[in-house]
Amino acid sequence: MATKKSTFSASSKARSSLTPWLGIAAIVILLDQITKITIERLFVYGEERVVTSFFNLVLAYNRGAAFSFLSNESGWQRYFFTAIGVIAVVFIITQLRKNAGQRMFCWAMALIMGGAIGNVIDRLAYGHVIDFLDFHFGSLGHFPAFNIADSAIFIGAVLFIYDELRRVNKN
Repeated sequence: MATKKSTFSASSKARSSLTPWLGIAAIVILLDQITKITIERLFVYGEERVVTSFFNLVLAYNRGAAFSFLSNESGWQRYFFTAIGVIAVVFIITQLRKNAGQRMFCWAMALIMGGAIGNVIDRLAYGHVIDFLDFHFGSLGHFPAFNIADSAIFIGAVLFIYDELRRVNKN
């Protein structure tokens, strides 16, 4: 009987330690999908609206990965990048369980996971990722359009790198 109680206690503890990080990922997914749905309803493909001298909103579709990598392929990349996203989410969940006490690491993983799921949803629903944030800097031209999911992945990656550098410097 004591074994069942300790097993239940351990699994309950693991679930509760995952809850805040899954919540952060869910917020990223929600914000990402709401913004994409809004842009899809307000814009036609390729339409661009100037917001500032360095920022536009634009409706763009990306069939590839970051910077439109492999976007001109025949369609296999949709399944390839979807699989990578799903594998990444499974890996991140295992890392969150193992490292639940490392707050910055878990923030990074939760942001990356939320962004990955947001883009996987697009690939499954539309066959492409919806991008709409368009920054440009004078003669440097336009940065490739991106979305909230991409932003969360980027911020998560920066936090991850910072956390790792901080950890290495402690040793």
